[in-house]
Amino acid sequence: MTKVKEAGQGLAEYALILALIAIAAVMALLFLSGTIQSVLSIIGSQL
Repeated sequence: MTKVKEAGQGLAEYALILALIAIAAVMALLFLSGTIQSVLSIIGSQL
């Protein structure tokens, strides 16, 4: 029975880590959206 609890706990920890990574990625995109847009615009105009 303890192996099932440990597996569930490990899965929950991985889910929390993935959620934190996803939140960090979204926040980074929100803060850098203007910079990314200008860089892509420059690249598009040079093509």
